[in-house]
Amino acid sequence: MFFAEFLIVILAMVVGAHWGGIFFGMAGGIGLGILVVFFGLAPANPPINVMLIMMAVVLAASTLQTAGGMDVLVRWAEKLLRRNPKNIVFVAPVIAWLFTFMAGTGNVLYNLLPVIAEVSRETGIRPERPISISVIASQHAVPSSPISAATVALVAFLAPLNVSYFQILAIVVPATLIGLFFGALSVYKKGLELSEDPVYLEKVKAGLFKDMDAGKKEALGGHNFSGYAKASVAIFLISAVVVVLVGTFPSLRPEVTNAAGKVLKVNMTQMIEMVMLISAAFMVMFCKADPGKITSSSVFKAGMMGVVTIFGLAWMSDTWIANNLPLIKSEIASLVQGQPYLFALGLFVVSALTHSQGATVGAMIPLGVALGIDGLTLTAMYPAVCGYFIIPSTGVLLAGIAFDDTGTTKIGRWVVNHSYIVPGLVTTIAAVTAGFAIRYIFF
Repeated sequence: MFFAEFLIVILAMVVGAHWGGIFFGMAGGIGLGILVVFFGLAPANPPINVMLIMMAVVLAASTLQTAGGMDVLVRWAEKLLRRNPKNIVFVAPVIAWLFTFMAGTGNVLYNLLPVIAEVSRETGIRPERPISISVIASQHAVPSSPISAATVALVAFLAPLNVSYFQILAIVVPATLIGLFFGALSVYKKGLELSEDPVYLEKVKAGLFKDMDAGKKEALGGHNFSGYAKASVAIFLISAVVVVLVGTFPSLRPEVTNAAGKVLKVNMTQMIEMVMLISAAFMVMFCKADPGKITSSSVFKAGMMGVVTIFGLAWMSDTWIANNLPLIKSEIASLVQGQPYLFALGLFVVSALTHSQGATVGAMIPLGVALGIDGLTLTAMYPAVCGYFIIPSTGVLLAGIAFDDTGTTKIGRWVVNHSYIVPGLVTTIAAVTAGFAIRYIFF
């Protein structure tokens, strides 16, 4: 029955991938129902703490977007790109990583992609190179960000293993940056030079780029952001710093007395939720963020989709794990502990199916904990959750193709031979390898 139940869990993920989006959470509910009704498994407790943390972080990020803070970040990025056009293959992914790291969401990349495409074309550099690695960089910035939904979920799952925020960031941040460097090298000379590309030359001959200079002038003008928008960025970044500090130094968390008269420190889960809620409130109070528009923002919609996904998939996975824990520990734990890269491969495959780092964390990290893999090793393989570039069907991957007017960024005849496959694989493998090295050398 163990393998039959496991097959139900996998099939629920596959079915969820077919419809995508918020349906992942619904598919998790279907799988959970089958496990309970037909296999007689007792349902585990829903991952309430993880969901609440994600909701608080999403609320803060969507309030930032409503206040105009996201636009400020994009404008800063555009200025940096135009100052270093010749090195765009290395500069663009660093900016994509940095801004996603600060914002906690890859949605900021949608506004950066047309700028990357335009600057690279004007410089004579094949746009496929910076676009492909920038998309991958943004994906890897999510597990690096202290305020991304995936990372706060990981923190909640690893808290019982005494893994601190600082330890997670100290391993993952340099690991993903190292992976990003190798990923950029892998596309530095990828494909024909733009001046030799027949598809692009045909478009030039057809006069499709004659209005490019006018578009450039328009893009560079008219960006005067209010002080309120800039203040919202400051509030959001300060809140991120506070989260990292209270996670790194427990002494900074306030001591309280509970109803039983016991003195204890506020736990990290509650601190994250409070800091993010206060951050969102301050942006409404002092930065003129319209509360009525927050729930209609793209960041809020995408974030709530992640919450529902975690709800369904994590609940289903936890139920299967809790009911099979003795067998999992006796039959599988020794194999995975001796060869932890096998679990990293599992993270990668599940992320390719779910198209979500948060959903992968919710579905797989509890299993890793149940298998007895130590928290720091799970942290080292955390960048493996960035495998959803394998099937190029998500919004940001398709946006990269759409914004490249030269036609160099594309999906191949066999679907998986697309522009993102090489930088994605190189970056992920290098990041996980670096994560293991940092974990075993320094921790």
